[in-house]
Amino acid sequence: MDKGTVKPSDKFSDKEITDRIIAGDTKLFGLLVRKYNARLFRMGMAIMNNDTEVEDIMQTTYTKAYENLLRFENRSSFGTWLTRIMINESLLQLKRKRPCMYTEGDIAFSMNTVQNGFSDTKTPAQVVMNKELAKALEMALAELPEKYRLVFVMREVENMSVAETVDVLDISETNVKVRLNRAKAMLKEKLHEYYKSENIYQFHLTRCNAMVENVLSRLRID
Repeated sequence: MDKGTVKPSDKFSDKEITDRIIAGDTKLFGLLVRKYNARLFRMGMAIMNNDTEVEDIMQTTYTKAYENLLRFENRSSFGTWLTRIMINESLLQLKRKRPCMYTEGDIAFSMNTVQNGFSDTKTPAQVVMNKELAKALEMALAELPEKYRLVFVMREVENMSVAETVDVLDISETNVKVRLNRAKAMLKEKLHEYYKSENIYQFHLTRCNAMVENVLSRLRID
């Protein structure tokens, strides 16, 4: 199979795929890149709000994950581990751009990361949304403080569980709930319509294909 033509499959779990990559079937890494492109892009945009920088950080994230697969001990899911790396790399990049913004406590992940709806009765899948309103939500999200924006994207856009969010951000369950509720309250002040989560921070097929090509090339996987 040629580089970049690996297609997603529901036949294998992430663990089965990573085990086969470690065993030498390195082309399968493209499956993981395709699977997590949209999530990583949204996580990066929630922090950086610059798609060009986010794509660079995604490539760095995939590279570090690939290079450290042997150190991944499955204490959390591969997706959680990868998301944590992406957030860490995004925060580090943001710190380089604005060095006075964050203390060491704010960048809690470090290299140990690598080595070790607005209505209670509605869900994102149930609401109707057009592109204009989706863009309005993106703009509203961009105005939220990062800690609220990140939790909102993880919980409401990516549908990550409270437990996954706790694991990735290393904060308490109470903090996750408080930040999500605060994010919703702030967004309610700006928006009076519902949203469609899949329109938020879209990572289209052409960009997905390019990311697979770039990551595999960067890792020299033929």
